[in-house]
Amino acid sequence: MGMNETNAQTESRIDGQPEEEFSYKGYEVVDSRFFSHLFEPTVKLGKETVSVNASCIRKLPDTEYVQFLVNREEKKLAIEPCTEEDKDSFRWASVGKDGKLRPKIISCKPFFDRVMKLMEWDPGKRYRIVGKLIRANPHPVFVFNLNKVEMVGIKGSRSKSYPTDLNENFGTPAEEHQKEDLISLFKEDAVFYLEKEDTSEKLATETDALVVANTEGEVVE
Repeated sequence: MGMNETNAQTESRIDGQPEEEFSYKGYEVVDSRFFSHLFEPTVKLGKETVSVNASCIRKLPDTEYVQFLVNREEKKLAIEPCTEEDKDSFRWASVGKDGKLRPKIISCKPFFDRVMKLMEWDPGKRYRIVGKLIRANPHPVFVFNLNKVEMVGIKGSRSKSYPTDLNENFGTPAEEHQKEDLISLFKEDAVFYLEKEDTSEKLATETDALVVANTEGEVVE
């Protein structure tokens, strides 16, 4: 959320005004699901089908096949780019006349039923989950938190979508939101550190192998 970060331009605009104290106590950070997600990656589930939006395709424009991964404990869905030859791969988009990939609706009754059972959702309704594209090794992966879901209404209805887990709240209390940001940042840094450490170990191993090869008088390419 960056509550403690300062913005030089903002400070310059309010320069000269008397400083006042501001407390985050009692405030809620409004959940982003209350706003439009036209340009954010989303996945939809409904009527025994699954689909992604155009934003997902645009972020991975050369990806024609993907794999779905489900973390039942954390209630998360991941979409990983792959090749047609990879096991359990399937086409997540159709190819238009212009040669560009476009979103497609995919029938998936067995998968749909299992997700409905896992999340205890009503299979007669439609759901939308906003995700994000994260850096991963060896390629980026979309991650969707199924706990952060919107129920999508019928076309023409005034209330087309709304979060299902907030009741009457606007979002997370501001002080709690800050803690969640710190935990998320810590996790991302930890993953990066582990990946960096693994790369360093691999490089050291390869270097040792080259030294041994040179010592034994073998040709090293």
